[in-house]
Amino acid sequence: MNLLLVIVFLLCALLIGQLANLQLLNGHKFQAEVELSDRTVIKGNVPRGLIYDSKGRLIVGNEPNSAITYTKSGNVKAKDMYQIANRLQHYVHIEADNLTDRSKADYYLADKKNYKRIYKQATKGMDKEAINALTDKKLYNRLLKVVQQREITYTPEQIQAAEIFQKMNAAYQYSTVYIKNNKTTPKEVAEVSEHQIELPGIQVGIDSQRSYPMGDSMTSVIGKVSTEKQGLPDDRINQLLAQGYSRNDRVGTSYLEQEYEPILRGSKSKTQISVGSNNRLTDSIQKYKGAQGLNLNLTIDSDYQKKVDQALKSTFASAQSNGVTQYSDGAYAVALNPQTGAILAMSGVHYNPKTNKVTDDSLGVINRTFVMGSAVKGATVLGGLMSGAISPTDNVLSDEPIYLPSTPIKKSVYPIGTFGSLGASQALEVSSNIYMMRLVMRQGHAKYTPRQYIKIDPDIFQKLRSNYNLFGLGVKTGIDLPGESDGIEGPTMSGGMVKAGSALDESYGNYDAYTLMQMGQYVSTIANGGYRMRPYIVQSIQKSERDGSLGPVINQTKPQVLNQVNFTPAQLGVVQTGFYNVVHGNNDWTTARSLANIKPTVAGKTGTAQSFYYDADNPNSPNPPSTITLSMVAYAPADHPTLAIAIVLPNLSSEKGGYNLTIAKSMITDYFKTEDKKDAK
Repeated sequence: MNLLLVIVFLLCALLIGQLANLQLLNGHKFQAEVELSDRTVIKGNVPRGLIYDSKGRLIVGNEPNSAITYTKSGNVKAKDMYQIANRLQHYVHIEADNLTDRSKADYYLADKKNYKRIYKQATKGMDKEAINALTDKKLYNRLLKVVQQREITYTPEQIQAAEIFQKMNAAYQYSTVYIKNNKTTPKEVAEVSEHQIELPGIQVGIDSQRSYPMGDSMTSVIGKVSTEKQGLPDDRINQLLAQGYSRNDRVGTSYLEQEYEPILRGSKSKTQISVGSNNRLTDSIQKYKGAQGLNLNLTIDSDYQKKVDQALKSTFASAQSNGVTQYSDGAYAVALNPQTGAILAMSGVHYNPKTNKVTDDSLGVINRTFVMGSAVKGATVLGGLMSGAISPTDNVLSDEPIYLPSTPIKKSVYPIGTFGSLGASQALEVSSNIYMMRLVMRQGHAKYTPRQYIKIDPDIFQKLRSNYNLFGLGVKTGIDLPGESDGIEGPTMSGGMVKAGSALDESYGNYDAYTLMQMGQYVSTIANGGYRMRPYIVQSIQKSERDGSLGPVINQTKPQVLNQVNFTPAQLGVVQTGFYNVVHGNNDWTTARSLANIKPTVAGKTGTAQSFYYDADNPNSPNPPSTITLSMVAYAPADHPTLAIAIVLPNLSSEKGGYNLTIAKSMITDYFKTEDKKDAK
């Protein structure tokens, strides 16, 4: 008996000691943990970084707006949000355009009296065992069905409250959503502020939305930002959630806004909130103010961009008035610094011939492909020179047309017999298709009997395309924008035989399709002496100071050489002479003499491609209309280029009108006028 008492005494002593340890020695630690469990850190949005042009003009800004927000506390009930929504609708006006029938029913059931009444009707005839067998979700769905069947009529005030409730109900625990962030009036802000005690979780704040002070001509390049309602895009949601985003965060969804999302997004503010036993916010302490996103400085001069836009639109309008655009895709242009790859302007208009609608499409410069025609001949000649098929001192070839069996005659635009033979530079000047075909036949060791037979090396397409790739044709240029196309290659074989006729078409740019940015990179490579430069649109990344002024530049884009084309100066001289004579030559068939009076001097190459109109509504048409694509590549000054341009007007019904030359003249003269003004300052 005594032993038992001793054991009981010892156990009691141990229990008392443990209690003392918990309460006296470590009580503060456990109390802190309890307090911590009642505190939560929430994150707040910060303004996105701004976007400026090359001269420091604001292209994309943030327009601040007063906003009414709701922060959802832990374990908040639907009935609590119902009460808050009903109170808040007295102080703010909300457009209920997005209110769904489901949300109306959720709002209706959040009222305790309504819930009881609908519950009774939904479970009528069911015993307790059957009711208890229902999951919460199945039971609630039964209630929703009853509500929706009753076709309840809501007052305008209830519709307002239901819209507010819908937004509150969509919030995640301890997240903040906007109840109203557009056209919030000073009166609404004042009244909400005055009644905040009766509106737990409701606060007055600031929201910012993207604004475009310079207009919308470049919005397709800049891209879009999702709304709070759209939140994270479905195809990137898991990736972004892993990076710390919330589901309803705004993010860049296309082009510059998407490509530079990590730079533009900034870092969210952090606020520690305390929640009382009644689920109301009792205190909030800002732990981190957050940091606005970094700013982008572009390579594009917005003034020059506007002039290129205008030249493109006015010239296309002229083509429309002349009746040659009934099958057209529009018009596109790009200007670059050939020495660095910096994009100086990129513009595009897309035309729908069925609706007669013209829309801005600057991105067509990188994601639309066209058969460009003779403008690619500079790469063909340099390929022939580098392969040894011709040399700088021995490059004269026959200009007799090519006669393939069962195929229309392959010739140049000028009459047969105009030239007996041509050198490479003169062939570029007069845009001889025959010269390019005979050059490729020599490269491919062709065996040819007019009208009867042709056989060419089976790897001829590989040879041609590998050469074009060196200049950027048929491969991605590496531009700092997503969504770039790498071009379209036509088939190389038919019936087990290489398509010799198509290889000849390839030689003068009438087979594979390229983007206009690839054409710009190609002509820049010729202009700068053989360096394929990566094109880029963001010149630098810059901080903002707390007062809103621009801070230090933290990253400067450095020109990047993707590859060097190993032609000799003499080989390059053959093509550059030909390009110069395209503008300044005196032959009757010189193709760009209208640019000869421009200062500084211009060198370049025109292009004309024959193609067919593709009708998406009738893709298998046996007789599609034939069309003409006009293109142009050029650079200036011819002796030390600082500007390279590429232009395309696809699928016109006539090659007359010189629309490519009209745009080229405007782009070159406007650029150097802009530069002269800058130098004058």
